[in-house]
Amino acid sequence: MKAHRPGLEARRKALRKGRTGEWFAAAMLRAKGYRIVARNFRTKLGEIDIVARRGDLIAFVEVKARASTDEALDAVSRKARQRIANAAEQWIARQKDASRLSWRFDIIAVSPMRWPVHIEDAF
Repeated sequence: MKAHRPGLEARRKALRKGRTGEWFAAAMLRAKGYRIVARNFRTKLGEIDIVARRGDLIAFVEVKARASTDEALDAVSRKARQRIANAAEQWIARQKDASRLSWRFDIIAVSPMRWPVHIEDAF
């Protein structure tokens, strides 16, 4: 019989919420004409939730599922922004057409019962 571990269940619930938020964010980006080129891109230096492309523009997108847009923006700390930027530099370095790409960092806030809010060039 397994011991009850409330912290583990809370973590699983948070992961499910995050995956669902990322799915909605990706759907919204596709509706806006972006192509999703990577999801959960991980390096030793950081992780990017979604890498989306529209033409020669690359959007490195951090997705936050929170009760409000303000809470989502506040949840992306300076340290998290640096980790995302580090991972983005590694992703760009691997692209054959890196010299012609422009890129930015976006945040998508996913709130219950609302369409995701896309904040372009958030940091």
